[in-house]
Amino acid sequence: MDLRRHVSRALHQDHVATMSLFARIETLLGNHPPNRPPPRGDAAAARLLKDLIAAIDTEIIPHFAFEEESVFPLLAEAGDREMGDHLVAEHQAILPLARRLREMAKNMQAPGVADDDWPQFHATGAELIERVDSHIQKEEMGLLPALDDLLDEEADGRLAIEFAARR
Repeated sequence: MDLRRHVSRALHQDHVATMSLFARIETLLGNHPPNRPPPRGDAAAARLLKDLIAAIDTEIIPHFAFEEESVFPLLAEAGDREMGDHLVAEHQAILPLARRLREMAKNMQAPGVADDDWPQFHATGAELIERVDSHIQKEEMGLLPALDDLLDEEADGRLAIEFAARR
């Protein structure tokens, strides 16, 4: 994708990182169906759970907040309130799933936690992956090109600095 603006490229990089993480989660879910959790002490699964928790807290939640507080209002001012409203509605569906999955991942890392959590983690993870994949596709095809067209260099620089400061 040939993005011209710094903020568009930064959002795109977040999308790439999120999809890479979710591909790893999808592989874990594929290798361990709902009735067969990863074995206790599986270092790769533990590392993935830790990465998931960090990504939700430091990438996904701040990414959504930045878009809602700084990007979508600009779209609305430019006459495209519908795109922002639609993406906010998707955020509102995705965030509770992400927070629930984060809490399950934290619980699954605790010693002595039963494998009973795996079926719910599996179902929630699969749903989150599906929703986020669809959401990212919409942003890549609609939001990022719209930002490239909408922003001038000054607004792009301001937004890029603001986005970086949220990290």
